[in-house]
Amino acid sequence: MARGSTRPTSRDVAQAAGVSQAAVSLVLGDKWRGRVSEPTAQRVREAALDLGYRPNLAARNLRLGRTRTVLLVVPALTTEFFAEVYTGAARVAGEHGFGVVLYPSPEGVGPARDPFASAQAALDGVIASSMAADALSAIRGDQLPLVMLDSDPEGSLGAATVNLDIADGIRQVAEHLLTLGHRRFLHLAADVPSWTFEVRARELAARLSAAPGTDLSTVRAPISIDGARIATEAALGAPGPRPTALVCDDDKLAAGAYKAARRAGLRVPDDLSVTGLDDLGLATAIDPELTTVRLDAEAFGERGMRALLAVLDGRTPEEGDLPVSLVVRGSTAPPR
Repeated sequence: MARGSTRPTSRDVAQAAGVSQAAVSLVLGDKWRGRVSEPTAQRVREAALDLGYRPNLAARNLRLGRTRTVLLVVPALTTEFFAEVYTGAARVAGEHGFGVVLYPSPEGVGPARDPFASAQAALDGVIASSMAADALSAIRGDQLPLVMLDSDPEGSLGAATVNLDIADGIRQVAEHLLTLGHRRFLHLAADVPSWTFEVRARELAARLSAAPGTDLSTVRAPISIDGARIATEAALGAPGPRPTALVCDDDKLAAGAYKAARRAGLRVPDDLSVTGLDDLGLATAIDPELTTVRLDAEAFGERGMRALLAVLDGRTPEEGDLPVSLVVRGSTAPPR
């Protein structure tokens, strides 16, 4: 058959391999073991590859009652973190014949308009960040096989939960700053009602309270550079001893803190050490480069998609949080 003239069919593969169409269906559907010999299965695979044969997924999905489409619900894409989560999820999905539809919740949180006439009819499952969990009720995603990202395992809506080890990341930040000699801390917290940010606040307070002579104050800001700048300016201008270390929930918050410090006539890290969390591209674009916690967003998305595939197949998803690591750069130093 001339390549490109017509789409090759399973009959073409069967003729090329010298087997029945039923054997082709078994091999390409990965149901051949015990029914077709290994040499025959290999011959079918090679014939399909030579012919450029691709199964008719639409017809197959109709038979299976699946669309092989997954919805990824995330906050509005104001940073590259969730774009990388999508990249990782889509990579694993593609390897298994699934597509991923990205659905950013407006303003980062809150209910969103249903992107489908019937989400249950159009989707096989949902992966959702806890930061956009309120959108699930609007799209009826909580009635589908669901995997939650950065969500409390004890109270998760999902059949599985996938988390980064944020608590360990905060412990690494606190230990780094304490070792440098810092005792007066300011926590620039994200003003977002989400479990992942609650963990950051709780772990920071717990670690610092265990160290003698420490003082911790907190100020909240929206995850924006201007919001962080305004909140940090107010905190640095407050009466009393000035903090020597500023722990930020996010790299974007840290960038805003840099601007506030400079407007106050302070130098980073000579007068104020600053840390972030995410290790976005922004972390090495600002000067000095930012000490921050590296989160592998693509691996996060991959793990989320593998967990959903396991749920759909009736298997137990992989357990354990994904590790994170502190990247020490020029924004931290011993206090004066």
